[in-house]
Amino acid sequence: MTKAHEFDPQLLSEVAALPALPGVYRYFDAEGGVLYVGKARNLKKRVTSYFQKNHGGTRIGHMVSKIVRMEITVVRSEAEALLLENNLIKTLNPKYNILFRDDKSYPYLKVTAARPVAEDGAPLAAAFPRIAYYRGAVEKKHHYFGPYPSAWAVKDTILLLQKVFRLRTCEDTVFNNRTRPCLLYQIKRCSAPCVGHVSAGQYALDTANAEQFLQGQTQEILIGLEQKMLAHADKLEFEQAAELRNQIAALSKILHQQSMEIGGDKDVDILAVKVQGGKACVNLAMVRGGRHLGDRAYFPTHVEHATDATALDAEPDTPASQPREKSLEALILEAFIAQHYIDVPVPPTLVCSEPVDRELMDALTEQTGSRVTAIHQPREQRRIWLEMALKNAGLQLARLLAEQGSQQARTRALAEALELPLDNLDALRIECFDISHTAGESTQASCVVFAGHKMQNSEYRRFNIEGITPGDDYAAMRQVLERRYVKLAEAARNGEGKLPDLVLVDGGKGQVSMAREVFEELGLGSGLDCRC
Repeated sequence: MTKAHEFDPQLLSEVAALPALPGVYRYFDAEGGVLYVGKARNLKKRVTSYFQKNHGGTRIGHMVSKIVRMEITVVRSEAEALLLENNLIKTLNPKYNILFRDDKSYPYLKVTAARPVAEDGAPLAAAFPRIAYYRGAVEKKHHYFGPYPSAWAVKDTILLLQKVFRLRTCEDTVFNNRTRPCLLYQIKRCSAPCVGHVSAGQYALDTANAEQFLQGQTQEILIGLEQKMLAHADKLEFEQAAELRNQIAALSKILHQQSMEIGGDKDVDILAVKVQGGKACVNLAMVRGGRHLGDRAYFPTHVEHATDATALDAEPDTPASQPREKSLEALILEAFIAQHYIDVPVPPTLVCSEPVDRELMDALTEQTGSRVTAIHQPREQRRIWLEMALKNAGLQLARLLAEQGSQQARTRALAEALELPLDNLDALRIECFDISHTAGESTQASCVVFAGHKMQNSEYRRFNIEGITPGDDYAAMRQVLERRYVKLAEAARNGEGKLPDLVLVDGGKGQVSMAREVFEELGLGSGLDCRC
């Protein structure tokens, strides 16, 4: 059982002295690891509840029993607390918080800013905006549309803009050195401003229409183009009228293909959650400018602790007349919204498969400076979008579970073939070494790591081997193993670091003998299994 008197008196005195102000708190264990990060409208009331309640043998009780130290940060509002809490969650990776991998590298569609034409009248790239695929920090002088869920979505949109508005995609250096139109002009994907086939004024109008299209103002574009077409026809300017007619036809065809009957929505995110087999998936579908751009799946970690920790975190600030029994899906969705939209633009509408706390949406509104609304149980087109997102979330989760099941089966087959213990395959770690050189020169060694049922690309290491006789693979193997395991062996003796269960070396009995000799010298002879 967890009781208040079991905690360090210094910790309890710090809890008693907490202010009744909004803020963020962090719990640490004896090794300095972060257990949990939370936010509160009232720090004193929220944190005190952890140490006054009897949590029994639950997972949250297990967490509370490990708390030896606490840190707090007082902020001015709940919106600031929300921002700080989720920045800390992503930075500290606490064990009892739902955590989403920081995957914010979204692509954008960039429309460069236009600058005046040179005095001599020659066309310069700066005077004709360019559309391009873009990732990275945005600059205020250019226009950016997105974010898009994938590179394909951006490139597909660029293709549409080329078909209808014939804007350029070439680099400025290419533009400034053209003497005749390129192939894109011949296939009617560019108006060839590089050689003066379109005026700066007309190109600026096409650019403005393209930006309206990206913002979802399609009817306004069609009406404007039709009025200009009729005006040219009245003046007997039939060639110009025919160009506009073709542009209207191309835009109308695209709108029909893209099913633009969206009920007035322009920028919407659709969020659907599925939980199965101890895993969860949040599927994010994006609608920008009225166009459904596709979706992206996210798989959180630490899902198993979510219900206990977050339920306790909500208790003290909740009136008794308003119980807050949330489903696991709702907890995961709220964690995603809080973490995802810290540094990604928030659309005005979120269509969600689970209800979302009004406090969270108010905090997002305060953070972004514009009203953000979450809609649960939508109707009409939004309902179709949500059903599609839910289906995709289910498919992505089924794929993940199938992949993990296959990976675990492969690990078991590998362990059986190598006659390794089968009782804890989730923790099995294998490190493999190979020596390579070119005719005895430029000797290198590589180390690959198998853990968690798959190859760990982030742990791949390459070693330059020096100070040995060229072509001496035994000496090369000795050097790489010493460099790899000297510090690791010392850390393992101090209870830190993770040694592999098995070391595989490429070679024969000579390389294996050399490896075992190194392990004996390092005091690891009984702790490591080495094979070729």
